[in-house]
Amino acid sequence: MQPWYFRKPEMEKLITAYTYIGEGKVFANKRLIFYQEKIATFAEFIKALYKQEQIAYPKFYKMDSLSKLGFMCAELLLRYENPGIFKPGSLAVVLANSSSSLDTDLLHQESIRNRSAYFPSPSVFVYTLANIVIGEICIRHGLKGENAFLVSEKFNPSTLKDYVSEILDNHRAEACICGWVEILGNNFKAVMALVENESTATWINGFKPMPFTEASLNEIIKVN
Repeated sequence: MQPWYFRKPEMEKLITAYTYIGEGKVFANKRLIFYQEKIATFAEFIKALYKQEQIAYPKFYKMDSLSKLGFMCAELLLRYENPGIFKPGSLAVVLANSSSSLDTDLLHQESIRNRSAYFPSPSVFVYTLANIVIGEICIRHGLKGENAFLVSEKFNPSTLKDYVSEILDNHRAEACICGWVEILGNNFKAVMALVENESTATWINGFKPMPFTEASLNEIIKVN
């Protein structure tokens, strides 16, 4: 470990925007923007949300469930924050979940299980990697910064905080989208936060920024 006099001072970091999707509800910066009391399936829920937000992106319908969930969470996060203030390479993305791409892996397995009707679908196979959701987000918003997808048994705010802080402290990005995107069948939850250094934070939407701490990350993932 470097002596303290060689270490770079850590800058204070803030959550300047966040989005939450879960339990039939969608929040953007503590404001409820969508609610569906009875959820038949994830497919119906996410389609209803997509239509309410009047998004025009035909590729959305070709995505797997994990990508649709992450896409919508990022879409709402950046819509309410104003992403145009960041250069393409200055916004990093760090996401995590507990089941990786298992939701899609099971669909792929089903398509190859029956040898007498063997027909693996290329449109399904392409999504059998969890980090594809980050790719879809980056394509949609023209992001070219550092990105990573982490897999852990449960939501780990400590690891997420340390990873994002290291990126920002070493000036590998000006800001970072970080969060949790989990789905398996019709059980799903997603939360994403935009994290910035306090000295360069650019919030414009009236949302009072939160300190980027483990406590804050735990708070926003439990919003319901």
